[in-house]
Amino acid sequence: MIEEAVEAIHSSQVVGIPTDTVYGLAADPQEREAVSRLFEIKGRPEHKPVGLLIASVEQAKTIGEIEGVGEELARAHWPGPLTMVVTPRVILYDWVGDAYLRTIGIRVPDHPVARELLERIGPLVVTSANRSGGKEVMSDIEARRIFGEEVAVYVEGKCPGGEASTVVDVTGAHAVILRKGPVSI
Repeated sequence: MIEEAVEAIHSSQVVGIPTDTVYGLAADPQEREAVSRLFEIKGRPEHKPVGLLIASVEQAKTIGEIEGVGEELARAHWPGPLTMVVTPRVILYDWVGDAYLRTIGIRVPDHPVARELLERIGPLVVTSANRSGGKEVMSDIEARRIFGEEVAVYVEGKCPGGEASTVVDVTGAHAVILRKGPVSI
């Protein structure tokens, strides 16, 4: 199933993946068509940007500026429910991250299937697998009921649910908590 997801992502398609929180929809952040399709399928407003899931601290460093406190937090809490807002090192489409603020949220999920895919393919733009404003789902079966053939591949898996990640802005000299969550900073 991972191989099918890799092929679909390389073909600019949207795939469903399990994560350590909820089931998600994923696409290649460097493919404008794929990102646009992700927003279209979900019905997500363009002014509501999405972040990236990544495989490791090392992969994070290729995407964003992670030094000092950011790297310390990443090494202490990844994989896990910590999203860090960083300054990107790469050019991303407007809907991926916040183009106005020049920031991107990144996180390493604590789910073996998600990380295997991220290690094979690289960073992915991921959002919860539900229609915008709808209830989040916890499995590929539930996601398939909502999206059917709109999603190219559904990687099998169930998600535990749980609290949304702690979000910390590490773009400045000090970490700033933007949303409290399961990780205590």
